[in-house]
Amino acid sequence: MYRESWVEINLDALKNNFKYIQEKSKKDLICVIKANGYGSGDQHIVQTAIESGIKFFAVSSLDEALVLRNEGCQEKILILGYVNPNDIDLCIQHQISTTIVSLEWLKEIIKKDPKGLHIHIKVDTGMNRIGIKNIDECKEALNLCLENDIIPEGIFTHFACSDDPDMEMTKCQYEKFVTCVTALNYKFTYIHCDNSDALLSFPEGFTNMGRLGISMYGISAHDQNLEPVFSLYSTIACIKEVNKDETISYGATYTTTTNEIIATLPIGYADGWLRKNQGRCLYIDGELAPIVGRICMDQCMIHTKKFYPVGTKVELFGKHIPVQEVALDLETIPYEILTNLSERLTRVYIKDNKVIDENNARLERSQR
Repeated sequence: MYRESWVEINLDALKNNFKYIQEKSKKDLICVIKANGYGSGDQHIVQTAIESGIKFFAVSSLDEALVLRNEGCQEKILILGYVNPNDIDLCIQHQISTTIVSLEWLKEIIKKDPKGLHIHIKVDTGMNRIGIKNIDECKEALNLCLENDIIPEGIFTHFACSDDPDMEMTKCQYEKFVTCVTALNYKFTYIHCDNSDALLSFPEGFTNMGRLGISMYGISAHDQNLEPVFSLYSTIACIKEVNKDETISYGATYTTTTNEIIATLPIGYADGWLRKNQGRCLYIDGELAPIVGRICMDQCMIHTKKFYPVGTKVELFGKHIPVQEVALDLETIPYEILTNLSERLTRVYIKDNKVIDENNARLERSQR
């Protein structure tokens, strides 16, 4: 690691979260590895999941599925999103299951010799994104699969508001899903509707699988027993005393009110550390230090109470500053914070309380 700003992934905490969620939900889990494991880097996440007894993974697109196959993942993979009908042969070749996003999509697939394709019917119960809304169309989709040697191994829906404490919309969607699956009168191998928050707070006995996403990383709207997996760190690259009435950074948006100690960190908005973080506090050696002045592309400045040595570690989020707190302050969600972290940041993996690997995708590509 040549640039001292990094994302730390605690695989011990991840494994503990897998165990906790399995025990609480009492369901087999589909581990969702979208967006390169929500920005964590998918290889170690997949391996830790397999070590935890998980044998089924989900991604958003065909390229993500092929990445997992190319990395050696031989477990079941489901694509949750759209696949171009012209590429369906790759799903068959690599034994990748995919989703019926609409009846029209399925009819296009049938023109492409889909024999042996494994699919999951997506039932739209209120998300209004992708999927089939009408029970009669779901029946037609099932019949078309059976008539064309397509294997309808699964059926699922997706909850829009499982993070909502009253669960009213979730209950409504669940009832629609149960009605639809029951009406189809077909023995699907995989029936799933619960996403992360539903797995932890919406007990139901109709489905046999759950899709685990953000909660594996210790983030839940309902359950505080999970362990945080992600941390973001930087270090002090420069520290100096700045006189009273001087300005800091672009636009001169911050003016010192006394002589102030200003430390510069080598992390900025090109790393996914957005300018909206200006004014928020970071954690350094037991002290909270506010970000002063505009965050730059590659650097940001904090006001500290004392001089620290160059190289002193600073937590942007992690044990002392939960990523949920960052998301709340920025009026967004933890998903966006994590997936915005750029490839410039080295991923450092912790297992058995020690560093087992460091990965910087851009650096590795340049060395090939």
